[in-house]
Amino acid sequence: METSNIIITNIFKPFQDHINSEQDTREEIRSIMKDIEKPLREIITQLQVIHHKENCNEIGIACLKSRELFEEVRSGFDKLDKIIPEGQYYRYNDHWRYPTQRLCYLAALVVYLEKGFLIEKATAAQIIGMDGKKHLHLDLEDYLMGLLNLATELSRFAVNSVTYGNYSRPLEISKFVAELNAGFRLLNLKNDSLRKRFDALKYDVKKIEEVVYDLSIRGLLPGGDPVSTEST
Repeated sequence: METSNIIITNIFKPFQDHINSEQDTREEIRSIMKDIEKPLREIITQLQVIHHKENCNEIGIACLKSRELFEEVRSGFDKLDKIIPEGQYYRYNDHWRYPTQRLCYLAALVVYLEKGFLIEKATAAQIIGMDGKKHLHLDLEDYLMGLLNLATELSRFAVNSVTYGNYSRPLEISKFVAELNAGFRLLNLKNDSLRKRFDALKYDVKKIEEVVYDLSIRGLLPGGDPVSTEST
């Protein structure tokens, strides 16, 4: 009987060691993610200026400050890359998946505000600090989720732009989001969460189109004339 107990102990003791090691790794990851999520929240706060002020200079300053905060994010991912065990990305990525999606959306928003075009996956990885890592990489799903979140934010931006008297911006946003929607329609999405999120994109497109339509019938679009409700 004693021999049997020794055998059981020898079998199960390594299991506990493995569990303890995994728990220690997860604790380290949680600690680093707190350091990453702090500048993430600050970037969100900085970029909310687009919904409150129609001042290009202030939006530019917000983008610049956001770029500086992304340096802290990159530093955090440098630390994270050092503690992820070899080949264990998907074992632990539940800790950084959602923050990474938000960071991709914020990087995409900064690039849109600065340049007016869609961020590429490689550029997003560079900005948030997931490029050239040994154990980390920017997952395609996280990048695509970020773009879908961008569309939602831009639909809100279009509405608020009208409030501040900028009637040309909704037209620009409408064209951009329509092209983004067309791009997603080229994909045969199988992932459930991504597919559901993509289904919501049509409501963002519709919301922006309604803003543009409302401006057009009032003749408020640049170079536009009022459209009679009868002809519409």
